[in-house]
Amino acid sequence: MQVLIELGERSYPILIGSGLLAQPDSYAGLPRAAQALIVSNTTVAPLYVAKLRQALQAHYGQVRVVELPDGEAHKDWQTLNLIFDALLAQACDRKTVLYALGGGVVGDMAGYAAASYMRGVPFVQVPTTLLAQVDSSVGGKTAINHPLGKNMIGAFYQPQRVICDLDTLKTLPERELSAGLAEIIKYGPIADMALLDWLEVNMDALRARDPSALAHAVRRSCEIKASVVGQDEREAGLRAILNFGHTFGHAIEAGMGYGAWLHGEAVGCGMVMAATLSERLGLIDHALVQRLKALIARAGLPVAGPQLDGQDNAGRYLELMRVDKKAEAGEIRFVVIEAPGRAGVRGAPDALVREVIDACCLRQ
Repeated sequence: MQVLIELGERSYPILIGSGLLAQPDSYAGLPRAAQALIVSNTTVAPLYVAKLRQALQAHYGQVRVVELPDGEAHKDWQTLNLIFDALLAQACDRKTVLYALGGGVVGDMAGYAAASYMRGVPFVQVPTTLLAQVDSSVGGKTAINHPLGKNMIGAFYQPQRVICDLDTLKTLPERELSAGLAEIIKYGPIADMALLDWLEVNMDALRARDPSALAHAVRRSCEIKASVVGQDEREAGLRAILNFGHTFGHAIEAGMGYGAWLHGEAVGCGMVMAATLSERLGLIDHALVQRLKALIARAGLPVAGPQLDGQDNAGRYLELMRVDKKAEAGEIRFVVIEAPGRAGVRGAPDALVREVIDACCLRQ
């Protein structure tokens, strides 16, 4: 199956199916080049690099590989430079195509390297985690982290194609699968309540990795994201709703230290906080908050936030959230549920946000 991201001359397809990674036809029609560079990590490379390399050899004279250390803790300048080192050492030119083989961290860094090297070379996303297939590989956001904030250094740079091979989800650790489910759940309360209904019926099948359930979830998630990105590529307005749960979630990641919680775990908990804020702003009823919280828990995700500071926990959250990309002139902007299936972005008084954080965090 295929979903199209409509961005004029930068439009591209998302291919979804089983066995796509190893099929040379998956890469037909992409920009021609003498060289391709596969960017992967030490966990994914042993599983899939050989298959991808063999498939790509039908299209390129040389197919090289760079392996990055695995994990969010390595999404930084030092690791990014490993990609530039490989490109420069092999005298790669501006037609060289980068292939991001891995999860969201690999995709973000390979995409940022592609955006930067020689001021832009083509790249292709080959996501191997559920989270990357339903969210981070789609839409052209690329970035690295800074100790003071997540994804604060990066660029909007669209891939040439996204290839979601559902078979790669068979080797995904349980914790990573749950992390991906958070980004699927996200689409329900902000854009498609029918999807939320479907997830409540099919959550057990998704966690059991039922192929048809996974295929539907990936396709529908990509359709929603494609529609939003097609209307607002650079997050001038509408696209910000895709960050539902992320303002709180990014604070958890930065406050705990990158990698302590997976991105999807932080987002799952962040959605409970954002929904609670929406309720306290008078936008939704308590029943929807409880419904969302129950579904997030069924996905195997945390629903109570961690303590980031024993003295002033809410103050530490607020401090970290002021560095969020959506903050304007120091005012934190939250994605809230304005009505079931519809989201918006707005500010909230610090006192109210403190109440939400205190209500949603674990007690010490």
